[in-house]
Amino acid sequence: MCAVKSSGYEPLTENGAIALAKRLQLFDEKSNLTCNEIGDGNLNLVFKVKNIDTNESIIIKQALPYAKVVGESWPLTLDRARIETYALLKQGEFVPQYVPKVFYSDEKLAITIMEDLSHLQISRAALIEGKDLPLLSKHIGEFLAKTLFYTSDYGADQHVKKSLVKQFINPDLCKITEDLVFTDPFFDHDTNEYEPELQKDVEQIWQDEALKLEVAKLKQKFLTKAEALLHGDLHTGSIFADEKETKVIDPEFAYFGPIGFDVGQVFGNFLLNAISRHSEKQDVLLNHLITTWNVFVEEFTTAWKKDGLEIYTKVDGYLEYVLSEIFEESVGFAGCEIIRRTIGLAHVADLDTIQPYDRKIATKQFALTLGSELIKNQKTIKRPEQFIDFVKETVKQ
Repeated sequence: MCAVKSSGYEPLTENGAIALAKRLQLFDEKSNLTCNEIGDGNLNLVFKVKNIDTNESIIIKQALPYAKVVGESWPLTLDRARIETYALLKQGEFVPQYVPKVFYSDEKLAITIMEDLSHLQISRAALIEGKDLPLLSKHIGEFLAKTLFYTSDYGADQHVKKSLVKQFINPDLCKITEDLVFTDPFFDHDTNEYEPELQKDVEQIWQDEALKLEVAKLKQKFLTKAEALLHGDLHTGSIFADEKETKVIDPEFAYFGPIGFDVGQVFGNFLLNAISRHSEKQDVLLNHLITTWNVFVEEFTTAWKKDGLEIYTKVDGYLEYVLSEIFEESVGFAGCEIIRRTIGLAHVADLDTIQPYDRKIATKQFALTLGSELIKNQKTIKRPEQFIDFVKETVKQ
């Protein structure tokens, strides 16, 4: 990866992206380049620059100083581009097969240039289309285990880890998560967005003090437990995949937090897709959840026994305690993700594209029930099969 100094921030245009690619000599001098802005997210511009003659292409991603969904009234730090670049590089040290290659970054322009993954499909879209993505959960389980273990006190030198904590301080984007995942959906807040038919269900959540107490505990862990370097926004919209390959993208929310948060986000999004399907087609997603956890445990355990640096990793029972705590927290965090994706600011197509409308409303009502029950019962759910049984029992209620 190379980097150059720049004079100051300005948003790129399609022509500007081509000029940058040429200046950096990322293509041959005589290349015939074309560019399209392809971003569909809220926080960034994304340009695909392509050599028409050879079909070679790259992605140029630039952070915006505000959220597109709200506008300039919601300013955002450009430092998240630095966070994303260095998170990809750090993850690439452990699982290069699961992250895009980074070719260049410019901190002042908030630009990252990386491998084009357009031969793959965003996994959320693929799952909505009914594709199985048979290796997705195996790959994500390994991604989670290795990136989280080797950036934790269990597998990283303590001085190195503390330096990394400092490098990945990410207050602005953490505040978004604190608000949109752990706070706003559980109170009458103007960022919430939901159909009128859900009003009674939403008010039940707002009035459920036992639920809010458990969410408060989970939020406190998110705020204070600097356990490992998280992706921070690991949903199915942040994963490119096909039948054989998986790539994790967009770690701009990366920071040091509880391992269970990343795992729980994956759990929650698999469940969101599962409940959007008719019952006879749900098992593939529920199996993805089980496989993710089983592979995570297998890879985490292997790394623990082979590369554990913390002296207490040699103590019998400590690994089992850590894994049990991660799983419990993952269940709770999954519940928070399900609720916020149903009534919060950032919805998911898994639910919003359900037809007919009555079925969409019924599914969202179930999502709110399921999320609430997972949060309140996280301590009683001890293994993934029990997790799945709990989901199926909740469906029957």
